Amino acid sequence: MKKAASKPPKDSKPPKPPKDESRTALVRRARRINRELAEVYPYAHPELDFENPFQLLVATVLSAQTTDLRVNQTTPALFAKYPTPEDLAAANPEEVEEILRPTGFFRAKTKSVMGLSKALAADFGGEVPGRLEDLVKLPGVGRKTAFVVLGNAFGRPGLTVDTHFQRLVRRWQWTDATEPDKIEAAVAALFPKSDWTMLSHHVIFHGRRICHARKPACGACPIAPLCPAYGEGETDPEKAKKLLKYEKGGFPGQRLKPPQAYLDAGGKPAPPLGAG
Repeated sequence: MKKAASKPPKDSKPPKPPKDESRTALVRRARRINRELAEVYPYAHPELDFENPFQLLVATVLSAQTTDLRVNQTTPALFAKYPTPEDLAAANPEEVEEILRPTGFFRAKTKSVMGLSKALAADFGGEVPGRLEDLVKLPGVGRKTAFVVLGNAFGRPGLTVDTHFQRLVRRWQWTDATEPDKIEAAVAALFPKSDWTMLSHHVIFHGRRICHARKPACGACPIAPLCPAYGEGETDPEKAKKLLKYEKGGFPGQRLKPPQAYLDAGGKPAPPLGAG
């Protein structure tokens, strides 16, 4: 039986980690946070629907400045019409733009996904490369996107340093760096490489569901005793529960076709485009 995640006593304030926290203490606290989150989110997964590396690569590029849900509602039509890099490379840009319009910045995104498709067709035989140095050469693909693909399509460890990840690891005082590459290096040094991909999922899940940017639900947070920023958000447990999002708040999950483990845990698939 899994032990319950630690919870702060009602109306009490968990102790903050000391300002002079040693490196060893920081590593222990960071790894304990990850273990606690793994128990809260045993079904954590990438919230973009995909069936192959090409679909994940395109979906990740499309997810910039929009929600994964919106991307998942949009990509079925895109991949039904253009299932391969060769198909998308040869597409009519105006037709692609119309499909991608719901994701925002659709002209720039059309240029990116068609550009990367042309590069895949011309330079990699229509296959998504499994090396970081090759992925980041593709139009619209940076380190964050590359690590999403490497970790989830190829099983190669990597940290996904998105806005949620950056915000939470700074809130937890794992690092005071502000640049994504420096945050990546600092956090990577706290964990074994084998933990990196799932750590990313745990942190991002927690940032989307409980540790929100403006109103973190501190009173409902399972890692509150380990968090230096406890008290920045609502600490009353009942009020904090009302701030919870996604499946913990009764809302559907992000994916149209989530993993079975997520469904078995009571999660619900997202509605199709236009529903609700």
